[in-house]
Amino acid sequence: HSAPILLEQGDPWKPSLMGLCASVLGRDGTGEEGLELLDASLAHFQANQVHWWDAELYRIKGELLLTGGARTADDGEACLLQALDIARQQEARSLELRAATSLAGLWRDRGKEAEARDLLRPIVQWFPDDLTFADLTAAKRLLEALDVR
Repeated sequence: HSAPILLEQGDPWKPSLMGLCASVLGRDGTGEEGLELLDASLAHFQANQVHWWDAELYRIKGELLLTGGARTADDGEACLLQALDIARQQEARSLELRAATSLAGLWRDRGKEAEARDLLRPIVQWFPDDLTFADLTAAKRLLEALDVR
């Protein structure tokens, strides 16, 4: 696999690149390869004390695990919870928003609408009303859909 070769190069943007590559692999139907890439990346970054993108890598891993069926759904949820926890520890609000949106979507699908609303609402409300960006728009749409139910 190409993960070890890609990880050998000393690029400071490498964590975000690895996450992007894993996401693309997941969208192309090769989620197992995406998971392998993420696992290799997380191990590499852990060993090298590079943690600034951990929350997003765990979120992506959770999303890929959720596409694997019931067998990996609990592992996917655990990764999303870990992503949320890391983002909160790092006070990375946009990554917290991404993780919370993914987790709230999962909870909505599992019939836990109240929990999803309770998770997502305070994070969305933290951002100024006049601020717009794709992740915030997606979170607001999900919150609106949860409020309708």
